[in-house]
Amino acid sequence: MEEYLDQVWMGNTVKVYAIVLAQIIVVWILFKLLRKFIIAALKKFSARTHSQVDDAIVEAAEKFIIPFIFLMINYGIIQQLNLSVKVDHVLKVAVAVITAYYFVRFINHAMQLSVNLYMHSKNEPPERIKQVTGILSIFKAIVWLAGIVMLIDNLGYNITTLITGLGIGGIAIALAAQNILTDLFSYFVIFFDKPFSIGDAISINNAAGTVERIGIKTSHVRSLTGEQLVIPNADLVKSTIKNFKRQQRRGIIFKMNVRYDTPAENLDAIPQFVEQIIKAQPDITFDRCHLVAFADYSLTFETLYFVESTDYKLYLDRQQRIFREILKAFSERGIAFAIPGQTFILQQSPAVGEKK
Repeated sequence: MEEYLDQVWMGNTVKVYAIVLAQIIVVWILFKLLRKFIIAALKKFSARTHSQVDDAIVEAAEKFIIPFIFLMINYGIIQQLNLSVKVDHVLKVAVAVITAYYFVRFINHAMQLSVNLYMHSKNEPPERIKQVTGILSIFKAIVWLAGIVMLIDNLGYNITTLITGLGIGGIAIALAAQNILTDLFSYFVIFFDKPFSIGDAISINNAAGTVERIGIKTSHVRSLTGEQLVIPNADLVKSTIKNFKRQQRRGIIFKMNVRYDTPAENLDAIPQFVEQIIKAQPDITFDRCHLVAFADYSLTFETLYFVESTDYKLYLDRQQRIFREILKAFSERGIAFAIPGQTFILQQSPAVGEKK
């Protein structure tokens, strides 16, 4: 038996191979027990707490930290063997690749969890969280690219030419995709500044509708007449956006033009009965009613009131009722609205030969 164990295969005795194999098996069993008992216990403990941070730590340990440590321990065990230069180089390259892989995945995973925890802590809606996924995909790709460059550098290759090429290529791509990048940065502005969200009723330029989707390049708005408006994000950022959903109340200003020959007592009565009519309506706050201008053909009264709701139909109902009551009050008092017109003065021309 001793003679067999002392036999040399590829620079190592059978006994050394057996010891290394036994160590690998023991380590594998220990890590299996670690996952089955300790990690399971930590999961149960974290599930009982209100914080999600401990859940994230346990998940990261199970997915990345423990497997990486397991591979590194096995690599250290294998180093006990007398390896050839070629095999040792292959193992070192494999370890470098595995390290870069786990490092990049851990960074991306930590970034994803951190953003999700932050979004949930701010009680952000699911639509906003979906938007974050699109943004994180870009940053994850950048992290992977940086990880590959670092791996190539650690393997002993000169990356100066590669970085220079990436820089020149990046400039060329940026110039070629200038409009796309403008919309992309506009998407970031919309995401962080939050001028509107999915489901908001907005008005932009001459278009109005409900936001259905906020994409990386364009946003989709369903117009009031049913068409889908596809608007570049850059145009949205440059424009003035009215967000009706975020109204707390709606202010309404309207003007009334009455004739110049309206009696003074009626002019004094107009602000009073307009105030009474408006205050009699539910969900309405009266602000003012004044004679504000001597127009070309009329006296102009201006009225301001507020509807204490964002419901557009409620606003139309209240406004219709107010207008009808004002018309009724004008009719009862004999007050006439002014209508634009012109007055012509006719003068008879003198007969021929008649002195002027």
